Amino acid sequence: MSLESHIAWRYLFSKKGHNAINIISGISAAAVAVVTAAMVCVLSVMNGFGELVEHMFSEFDPVLLVVPAEGQTLRTDTLPIVSLLAHEDIKSVSMQLEQTALVRYKDHQLPARVMGVDSLFSATAHIDSIITDGFYSVHDGAFERAVLGRGLAAQIGINAHFTGALHLYAPERTERLNILRPDQSLRHEHAFIAGTFAVNQIEYDDRLMLVSLPLAQRLFGYDGHTATALRIQPKQGVKLSNIKYQISNHLGPGYRVLDRYEQQHDFFRILRIEKLLTFLLMVFILLIASFNIIGSLSMLIIDKRDDIRILSHLGADEAAIRRIFLLEGWFISVLGTIAGLVVGVVVCLGQQHYGWLKLGSGTDYVISAYPVQVQTPDILLVGLIVFALGWLAAWYPCKKIMI
Repeated sequence: MSLESHIAWRYLFSKKGHNAINIISGISAAAVAVVTAAMVCVLSVMNGFGELVEHMFSEFDPVLLVVPAEGQTLRTDTLPIVSLLAHEDIKSVSMQLEQTALVRYKDHQLPARVMGVDSLFSATAHIDSIITDGFYSVHDGAFERAVLGRGLAAQIGINAHFTGALHLYAPERTERLNILRPDQSLRHEHAFIAGTFAVNQIEYDDRLMLVSLPLAQRLFGYDGHTATALRIQPKQGVKLSNIKYQISNHLGPGYRVLDRYEQQHDFFRILRIEKLLTFLLMVFILLIASFNIIGSLSMLIIDKRDDIRILSHLGADEAAIRRIFLLEGWFISVLGTIAGLVVGVVVCLGQQHYGWLKLGSGTDYVISAYPVQVQTPDILLVGLIVFALGWLAAWYPCKKIMI
């Protein structure tokens, strides 16, 4: 430890000429600790909500989704798609055809996103884990079946135990609309409800229904080799970035390969923006708390004027004396930062394991307690920001020291 560090460390704990300086120094360290702990907790909770939402989407979204770079549909009988099925790192490939149609049950009708899926759909989505009523089936060998989002089924006024048929209508793609008889310009299919599912996301639960791929192709006027996307399930242990790059190169520029974050790009972008804004707000609060360090250090400099003169007579130059008080202010910041990080991590781990802070007592929540996920990059970033602000707060009063 250098002489400047040793003197600064002694000043930190030694009794000052005025007891108020000790109190203000303690308050400064406590303020930094409280804000640091709050930053760790808030960022960890936001990470927890992000992980929760990601898990919800992963129950339905495929690991990789291939969509056309231009247009709405792709051909599944072209050479790149056919050869994709033989890729050594791909476990299964499922086709889907998704467009909007009118759904009617008796006197209730509303537009919905109708997604036709093939027999391999269940290999690319954990559909059985999100079924809330009935069972998953889009064709039972005799009848066409449909699986509806829980909210969509409620809006139509139907559940898995109803035996009436759902009627689906979509406009003819290749014919002009007959103004006098618009009903003659609509394609019509029907299916019987098999079950309902819940992803706990409005865009799925309130707007989506699953039917068989052949039914969707007939409804929207496509042949049996047309789809809007391919759902890809890589083999276990395959690195996602590598397989995504290989598939992109294999298919060429006419296709886009999307991972789960890219499939829900807008949603995760909003989460990242919210986290950034929250972090900046907490940094602003930390900046205000750092003014306590400026105040306590300024009072300490005034209190130690005699010591400054003695050090000067003993040969210490102005830069060395400034370093002493700069380190003094930084030590206050460091102690507050370490205490805050420890408290924040302990509180987050406790919340993660014991769920101290509950979301509510009702049953409308997906989980009962606030989700928490402590991430090392967040801890390092918080520590770096607090150290930097603490150094700046200590530098300001020290630069005015004059021998």
